[in-house]
Amino acid sequence: MMAKRDTNQRMLNYWAIILIIWSIYRFNFPYQKDWIDEFIAKPLVFILPVYYYVRRYEKEDFFKALNWKIEAPFKDYALATLIGLVFLSTVIFSNLLKIGKIGFSVNNLNFAAIILTIGITLATSISEEILSRGFVLKRLYEKSKNMLTSSFLASVLFFFLHVPMFFTNAKIAGNMLVFFIAIDLILSLANSFIFLERKNLTVPILVHTFFNLTFYLFA
Repeated sequence: MMAKRDTNQRMLNYWAIILIIWSIYRFNFPYQKDWIDEFIAKPLVFILPVYYYVRRYEKEDFFKALNWKIEAPFKDYALATLIGLVFLSTVIFSNLLKIGKIGFSVNNLNFAAIILTIGITLATSISEEILSRGFVLKRLYEKSKNMLTSSFLASVLFFFLHVPMFFTNAKIAGNMLVFFIAIDLILSLANSFIFLERKNLTVPILVHTFFNLTFYLFA
């Protein structure tokens, strides 16, 4: 049987290949519509290689290999909802202080737009959490048994996944760039601890969805 270090090295090699492919895509197609990125590009680049890796090398059930329990205990869904409400109330309160009202950050908001936005943010969360938490973090933690170091390394790798987006989006620059880098790392660390504590990928997926949805609609 291959040593654990060797299997983790192979896992990290897979992650590096995914980053290279994603970077090439983002730099060549920086202005694709969100639904193309989240419903087509990310599943192909993020999820498909993970599925192949799990089935080819680990020979495990895909969901089991990621600690993804869709039929999760109620308290897991309650925890994710509570954290999501904290995000929502924090951003709404910030808007009230700054502009004196709850302002949406998107124009022409209607039912169809809300449904599409929820779908896009959920798709984003599933792709990124499968790769960053279910695939990378789970295997780093299984080797080290150290929550802090494995969460920190997984969060750094999570940040590098977003570097192509940071530097191909003209709207993200200066103080906004620093803000997004900080938020990215904070979200990743929080979701890493939640994942290792609850041992269920559903929770960070929902937290990530609430987080993205809140900032998309209100920030």
